[in-house]
Amino acid sequence: MPDATAHRTSLTTTPDLSPTAALERGRDAFARRAWKEAYTQLTAADRATRLDVADLARLAGSAHLVGQWAASNNAWDRAHHAAAEAGDVPGAARAAFWLSFGLLVRRNIGQAAGWTARARRLLDSGSYDCVERGYLRFTEALRHGMEEDVVTAERLFSEAGSIGARFGDNDLVALSRHGLGRTLVFAGDTARGATLMDETLVALVSGDVSPLFVGDIYCSAIASCNDMFDLGRAREWTEALEQWCDTQPDAIPYRGHCLINRSEIIRMSGEWSVAESEALRAREWFEQTPANGVGGSGIGSAWYQIGEGHRVRGAFSDADEAFHAAARAGRDPQPGLALLRLAQGQVSAAESCICRAVGEARMWPMRSRLLPAFVEIALASNDLVAAKQATDELAEIARRISTPVLAAYAASASAGVALAGGDPLSALTSLRTATATWRSLRAPYEAARARVLTGLACRALGDTDAADAELEAAYEVFEQLGAKPDIARVNELLRGARRENSTLTSREIEVVRLMATGKTNRAIAAALRISEKTVARHVSNIFTKLGVSNRAAATAYAHEHGLMARRT
Repeated sequence: MPDATAHRTSLTTTPDLSPTAALERGRDAFARRAWKEAYTQLTAADRATRLDVADLARLAGSAHLVGQWAASNNAWDRAHHAAAEAGDVPGAARAAFWLSFGLLVRRNIGQAAGWTARARRLLDSGSYDCVERGYLRFTEALRHGMEEDVVTAERLFSEAGSIGARFGDNDLVALSRHGLGRTLVFAGDTARGATLMDETLVALVSGDVSPLFVGDIYCSAIASCNDMFDLGRAREWTEALEQWCDTQPDAIPYRGHCLINRSEIIRMSGEWSVAESEALRAREWFEQTPANGVGGSGIGSAWYQIGEGHRVRGAFSDADEAFHAAARAGRDPQPGLALLRLAQGQVSAAESCICRAVGEARMWPMRSRLLPAFVEIALASNDLVAAKQATDELAEIARRISTPVLAAYAASASAGVALAGGDPLSALTSLRTATATWRSLRAPYEAARARVLTGLACRALGDTDAADAELEAAYEVFEQLGAKPDIARVNELLRGARRENSTLTSREIEVVRLMATGKTNRAIAAALRISEKTVARHVSNIFTKLGVSNRAAATAYAHEHGLMARRT
């Protein structure tokens, strides 16, 4: 990945060329999609001579792609006025669209609506029938979508797409199809929405869409995949974005978002160190990107991912700092901060955090991210009624949206409520489904958490051997991941069981038998395919249960009590 500091330095280098030569080189670089060179040369030409509307559009487009948003807006503003003065109303409307689009991306909804209204008034003044009307429909649809007016957004995206098809404008067709798809997903019609976005992906990969829109569509699609908890699509779209970025080395605005998405997906897959590295790279990228109104939200998302990594590892102070940094950058740190407070034993604070966040979240994408944490915290505060209500809502969302991740979260939440309500058999049924789903999704941490609940359910049913096996399997995963809070919890659960029952578990009998043959902890670990740390824990538990202090005494006990011949 290019260094952003070097990137900014190179953009300020003005070639020693005549205005005419700089302009020709800038046009040629733009045609070759060498955006950095195009921006540098066109900027040099712009300083020395007055650019026409077409060249101002090239300057604005290349500035957009190299992350110089202020310069891009300035060029589009000048292009708008130049086109209007020349009587080129469609050209003026096209420039106004770009200004509105850029403002919407940066959540400046009022100003964006003003530019759209101005452009529409210009077109209405001459009854122009042109593709620019479709682009203005698109920005109106985008604005209504941001305001959660799904019905109006759906209608306007459809109208914009029809205009794009009538004029043979692939960019507008792709933008509208994607916008409609994302709106349908937001409304809960994920099947139709995902299909439309998949169609758009084909157009992007085929090169049918202008680079000026490609990165924005990719980022928006990945965000929608994350809303749906569709890890498969999120991976596919992220890989496609990375490949596109590799072919567009000068196009910098999308690399930070790409790294954040990679971080989230990789963290779910259990490669926490790699995920943290990607999140740190994303934060650095956004910090080095010129101020544009997008970098702040990107930095907030990066800090949130960093905070989640610290939280699950047990670095609570670092997690707290990261979540507050995310909040300062404009990213709500929930549910991560609430789960951090729960892990710190601050149940009331956790409850306040998550209740506030759920109370503010109106649409299903955000609620579905918050509800699993809400259930966990409600159960910790013994509020079974609230936990049950949240579980029912999560189950309904999972039924409507129908993605494996949501189904697994809903099953785990249902199991937790069933356990707390004294129905461990029902809990087991849900947990078998959840564990299998998490495994199929390559999500080891969530699968291990489900196995902890499975162990508790087995224990409640009196099957202590099965309970210990589930807890020990979860311990192995937590140990591999470095999930210190979960390791401590499982250790306490196992110790609690051993205080109640001093009988050796089947695994402990395996360990003591191998110990009696003279094997070292390393050899035992290799034979049982577990870690040396786990073997050492088993040995310590064996000594405690048998009331001995060394391996020789444990070996003697094993022989005297027939453990060497016992089937396990």
